Amino acid sequence: MEIMRAARNTIESIAPCGLNCTTCYAYQRSKNTCPGCRGESNTKPAYCHRCIIANCPSLAETASGYCYDCANFPCKRLKQLDRRYRLKYHTGLIQNLLDLKNMGPEAFQLREQQRYTCRNCGAWLCVHSNTCPECKAPFPGTLEINH
Repeated sequence: MEIMRAARNTIESIAPCGLNCTTCYAYQRSKNTCPGCRGESNTKPAYCHRCIIANCPSLAETASGYCYDCANFPCKRLKQLDRRYRLKYHTGLIQNLLDLKNMGPEAFQLREQQRYTCRNCGAWLCVHSNTCPECKAPFPGTLEINH
């Protein structure tokens, strides 16, 4: 897997649900790279095309394009996804959304860059792995969770 640098970490890489797509293994892989939730591509996994949250009619009505602006925030589906990501991948999607709303996009992206850069070698980390893809340093230690 190639090293993912923060240069690809932009506000467009934050999915409506609060997931930072640049931290996903599908985004980071070197073949059939997923463009992220907001990107269009035939390399995007089928489950992404079918995503209940990304295809939510209420989300389409928000000014920001993020779930935090929805009248139903947080909805049942977002709560389920958030729970799974907190337990399996140590990242809270609902908290990410609240932080994005409160911090603003620039400060949020800076925080994400700091959180997901390996402190040992500078590689971009993946939430779906418990080690750095380059130097194999284990989490925690390389990833600091402040939620």
